Amino acid sequence: MNSVLIELVPLIIGAAVVPIWIIIVLLLLRGEGGLPSALAFVAGQVLFRLGQGIVVGFIFASSAVAKTEAGGNLIVSTLLLVVGILLWITAVIKWFKVPDPDEPPPGWMKIFHSVSAPKAFGFALLLMAIAIKQWVFALGALEVINKSALTLAESIIAYLIFILGAQFLILVPIVIRAALPRQSAHLLESGSQWLERNNRMLVIVVSVVFGAYFIFKGITGLVS
Repeated sequence: MNSVLIELVPLIIGAAVVPIWIIIVLLLLRGEGGLPSALAFVAGQVLFRLGQGIVVGFIFASSAVAKTEAGGNLIVSTLLLVVGILLWITAVIKWFKVPDPDEPPPGWMKIFHSVSAPKAFGFALLLMAIAIKQWVFALGALEVINKSALTLAESIIAYLIFILGAQFLILVPIVIRAALPRQSAHLLESGSQWLERNNRMLVIVVSVVFGAYFIFKGITGLVS
């Protein structure tokens, strides 16, 4: 179990360190919908990830190739390589300021100031469905779990840990808002403005560093 969790850590961090998700949650917390809308947004993401786990996990579990050690390693290494390449592509896109297909258009950001909880839930499902890198992170996590020797209960726990870790950074401002409703207003606004100003550079740095790691892991896994 511990070795599986160690393998999941880079995938968890990669799925969690997405500034745009944090910005959206901060906008929801500061908007008319407030805490309920932010919670609904997180709930939509969690539900989508659970659906991925049920559907894709069943497909992997039914795959004769994925069940073998060689087949499982081949799938995981390929997914890691794809993740790394996608992250480097993201870094290049951001460096040259080309719109990232995984991010909502700038006009969408204004919507989150006044979106209701049901709409926030729907937006979360939609954005998760079109986020290519999030799909690859989830597929990588599921295959890491599938190729291990974990029991069904341990596999479920491992995937739930992946989900919790992937949501961690957007849960932090929600917890702060719930615990300190008055004092948190200025902090959340400052954090939102800082992220919006530095979003491009943060994405470049994270994409280059984690992209290099995933490409290295993918290539070494394929040639070993």
